[in-house]
Amino acid sequence: MINNNYEPVRLEDNRLFLLDQRKLPNHKEYLEAETVEDVYDAIKDLAVRGAPAIGVAAGYGMYVAAKNDLNQSGRIGGLEQDGEFLMQSRPTAVNLAYAVKRQLKLYEALRNAGTSEVDILQKLLEEAIAIHNKELESCRRIAEYGLSLLKPEMGILTHCNAGGLATTGYGTALGPIHLGQERGYNFHVYADETRPLLQGARLTAWELHQSDVDVTVICDNMASLVMKEGRIDAIVAGCDRMAANGDGANKIGTSGLAILAKEYGIPFYMFVPTSTIDMDAHTGEDIPIECRDGEEIRTMWYREPMAPADVSFYTPAFDVTDHKYITAVVTEKGIARPPYSESLRKVMEDSHV
Repeated sequence: MINNNYEPVRLEDNRLFLLDQRKLPNHKEYLEAETVEDVYDAIKDLAVRGAPAIGVAAGYGMYVAAKNDLNQSGRIGGLEQDGEFLMQSRPTAVNLAYAVKRQLKLYEALRNAGTSEVDILQKLLEEAIAIHNKELESCRRIAEYGLSLLKPEMGILTHCNAGGLATTGYGTALGPIHLGQERGYNFHVYADETRPLLQGARLTAWELHQSDVDVTVICDNMASLVMKEGRIDAIVAGCDRMAANGDGANKIGTSGLAILAKEYGIPFYMFVPTSTIDMDAHTGEDIPIECRDGEEIRTMWYREPMAPADVSFYTPAFDVTDHKYITAVVTEKGIARPPYSESLRKVMEDSHV
């Protein structure tokens, strides 16, 4: 059964708590986000990560910002600036902007309608909870659709972490693995460690182990070999932003796996909630790619630096997988197949996002 004891975003007595995923797998600690700056820092510094979980945290973050405004000045002011601030924390994840803009749209409508400040705050809380519940339901549906593509005893390769830690509930790419475990599918999962921050080794392996899934961690540069050896029957990956043509941005290294999968004749499935599909991005060229601090490569996991201090580092956090390498896109509205410019448009028309 899926272990639900590690909610990445949790609301208790209208207080926001975020699971500090930087401490996993050795320590399970929650941070209380008391200000919008706390939410920004948690997202920026990867205490909370994964596009859907970031979106959920941002939805609550807007409520936290409004609550503090009301408590300090007796009115809600500056929410637009708070939203712009939050959206700068991790620009690739479209769910972040989706949640912020959804809250701002509600705020503007309520303010224009003459709603009281106290009632506005309550409505912002309800909207944040609705965003959270939508992701929960989306993940369950994605898991069902994804499982229909897989067969018992399959070997499955994963990259980064697109499970409950990165989303809510079942997760996206890990959703069918959790669900399959419940139904006796007995998958064997190979989890890329996912350099440089090791989300596969630290998070995916930990999460799947919690659910009693058979999981083996491999170095990223072993992926081609395990495919060649016939250990992999399918590759599943999450997505932080998908363009209208089906190009998908995900953790750095994903596109290489997709290219290898095509060479070895292995299906490559990308799992994408509709909240992650950006129809305003026509192709992957329109997706901004976040670059991170080179110290994450040089020093983060080592007792001593592993490269000279005066060398340069190139540290994109994401790459874009060309749509031609994606076998199918799994959403909560169904499975989209090429041509994605048509199938994704239909999915979005049906989703009312």
